[in-house]
Amino acid sequence: MLRTPSLLTLICLTAACAGAPGEEYPKLVPLDSLLSDAPLTPSPAPALEARADALRARADALRRVDVVDATDLGAQ
Repeated sequence: MLRTPSLLTLICLTAACAGAPGEEYPKLVPLDSLLSDAPLTPSPAPALEARADALRARADALRRVDVVDATDLGAQ
């Protein structure tokens, strides 16, 4: 009695793991190439450095902003 629900559950779980029809599997590569310290091509460093510089400039601009309180405006 317990075998039928267990078998049905196993079949459903196996079917849920299947990919979409026509989808290709990722290419397999040797593990040594993944673990090597070789530089990436193309190097992502210039784009990352430009993004970091833009974020630093934005942070500096936010630090320079003076907040004016409404009570300070009435005193002037």
